[in-house]
Amino acid sequence: MRFSVVLGTRPEIVKMSPIVRELQRRGLDFALVHTGQHYSYEMDRVFFRDLELPEPTTNLEVGSGAHGAQTGKMLAGLERFFQESKPDVVLVQGDTNTVLAGALAAVKLGILVGHVEAGLRSFDRTMPEEINRVMADHVSDLLFAPTEVSASNLRAEGLPEERIHVTGNTIVDAVRENLEIAAGKGDTLGALGLREGGYILTTLHRQENVDSRDRLANILVGLERVGTETGLEIIWPMHPRAKKNLETFGLELPSRVRAVNPLGFLEFLQVEGAAALALTDSGGVQEESCILGVPCVTLRDNTERPETVKVGANVVVGTDPSRIVEGVRSMLPRRGGWACPLGESGAGGRIVDICLGRTNRG
Repeated sequence: MRFSVVLGTRPEIVKMSPIVRELQRRGLDFALVHTGQHYSYEMDRVFFRDLELPEPTTNLEVGSGAHGAQTGKMLAGLERFFQESKPDVVLVQGDTNTVLAGALAAVKLGILVGHVEAGLRSFDRTMPEEINRVMADHVSDLLFAPTEVSASNLRAEGLPEERIHVTGNTIVDAVRENLEIAAGKGDTLGALGLREGGYILTTLHRQENVDSRDRLANILVGLERVGTETGLEIIWPMHPRAKKNLETFGLELPSRVRAVNPLGFLEFLQVEGAAALALTDSGGVQEESCILGVPCVTLRDNTERPETVKVGANVVVGTDPSRIVEGVRSMLPRRGGWACPLGESGAGGRIVDICLGRTNRG
């Protein structure tokens, strides 16, 4: 059986890494297909190197752009690649334009499609990610739901039970496997002048936050108040999109917020695991902080990771400064003390097993 693993962003590289390692361990035939969705392929190459993954078989070099244009370029490039390489199964992960293009290109060619992290729902159709994940789920043959909550979302939309497989979340293995690698990659905290538990980590990249001057300004006010109340420095590895929009909107960082360059995943894991708290709009950080025992405050109006909220690892506060402060106040003392709700380790192996059991579409 020949696999094509399609990815285009750094979170996809991280979450697909346990599956890629499983394919390598079993000596299975696979191609890594990179769409080049992120700003810089060179930045992504660091992730492949640091996570000790093979270089992509091909890179479509699509780059950033409007949703329609970007997805269209991916569709054309992926269709050509699939026609030439003739995979038996295509695996996509998550909710990006890469996921939508990969699933559509494959299903139109009659190729078995597996959606890793199927069934997540924010129930907010204004989010491009929600549209992508819903459409990918409805065209995929194998729906790898990380939890029973995700599986119940799929059933509620009328998707057939035989397509749905609760596998656990690959992020559990990704964090644990890559923490071992990170331990031998130097002292990131020392390099940044940080001490364990002595700072708050923040990340922002969602379109609804960083492309809105009002929401971004509110978040900055919230960060300023959090820094003043807690006395903790706030470390922000700044996404290029956020940096650009800060300049465009004429906004300045609060005095207790220190922007640093984007971190590689292994460096980020070190900083994330030692933080007193995470302030984020990232779905991945909500999951990773939950696994690492770091309390999380989510700067969004909703989340497709409700399991993290239910166990007390996360609270969703939006972008109102007062609610941000209240969220930090309630979560800061909670470090650890919850059971991880994201499933057992071994999701990558379970996903590969299910694929190997399906050699034909239907």
